[in-house]
Amino acid sequence: MKEKKIPMRKSVVSGEQIAKRELLRIAYNKAGAISIDATGKAHGRGAYIALSNEEAQMAKKKRVFNRVFSAEIDATFYDELIDYVEHQVARKSLAETTYTADLAPDYD
Repeated sequence: MKEKKIPMRKSVVSGEQIAKRELLRIAYNKAGAISIDATGKAHGRGAYIALSNEEAQMAKKKRVFNRVFSAEIDATFYDELIDYVEHQVARKSLAETTYTADLAPDYD
């Protein structure tokens, strides 16, 4: 059976090649609007960062998207990005958490 190819993209913060599903796309359109593209299908030029709190913090510190898109990006976008990434990381960790009956409270 033929193995399915996994699309890889480069994180603009770390420079690592990572599977596309594990990255977050940031879209910059012709009108000059920048947005977080959760679906990965928004119009415009895209740049990727890993879904980790450290990468989001480094993106703000280095102002990575100013350089990548050759535009002045407002600091509020970086704050919004950090909040979004923190939320997604928390959701991912909750989804991976497993519970056993031993930890459930006893209501008898």
